[in-house]
Amino acid sequence: MLAASSPSIARRSDRTGTSVDTPGRRPAVDPLAAPQNFKRQAYVALKNAIAAMDIYRGRAEIRLDERRLAQEFGVSRTPVREAMAQLEREGFVRSVPRRGVYVVRKTRQEAIDLITAWAALESMAARLITQQASDDEIAGLRRMFATFEDGRVRAHLDEYSEINIEFHQAIIRMSGNTALIDLAENLFTHMRMIRRKTIGEMDRADRSIRDHMQIIEALESRDTVRAETLVRDHALGLAEHVAKYADYLD
Repeated sequence: MLAASSPSIARRSDRTGTSVDTPGRRPAVDPLAAPQNFKRQAYVALKNAIAAMDIYRGRAEIRLDERRLAQEFGVSRTPVREAMAQLEREGFVRSVPRRGVYVVRKTRQEAIDLITAWAALESMAARLITQQASDDEIAGLRRMFATFEDGRVRAHLDEYSEINIEFHQAIIRMSGNTALIDLAENLFTHMRMIRRKTIGEMDRADRSIRDHMQIIEALESRDTVRAETLVRDHALGLAEHVAKYADYLD
């Protein structure tokens, strides 16, 4: 339904507030598949498209074009408008009277707050994994990183970025706690965008894989306290990095 990796749904505003097309800044969307529940389909497609964008690459505002989206989806503007309203309630877009709807870029403090909340959820997920996940599930975490042995992280940074994101998503999923998984869902979308931006900064990629290996070892040995601590400290390390270096969020 969505070609998330090929940027193409939004428009950038220039300094006059006029909306102008921006190549590479509009995630492409395909027509919706069936008439049932167009609102839900439009919501999922838009949310995935926003998550796939590098919204922190520049400071230009990214405007969503309701009319164009409706045309690309092959639906009326009503389900698109309803989908945007839901995304606004979840903090992904903001509506500006007489100007339009824009993708939200988090401030530095907002990003730190999100990461801190994620640290709490993910560390509890790690605790639950040590108590109830199967050995095979935990082994799956180690298999994710086979490509990046022998210091090959930098040579495959884009690929590692996606595996890094999947690793953290898997930690939440493996907790088996439905309430925790639901709480983390929207938070993870914000975290995904922040992680994608920061993974190539400083030495974060190399540090990240070292942290992940230590986390996996703690999970494999069912060391609950160590696993919980390592996961929490790993997330808070990202918060510290954002606090020190993420000037582009100001």
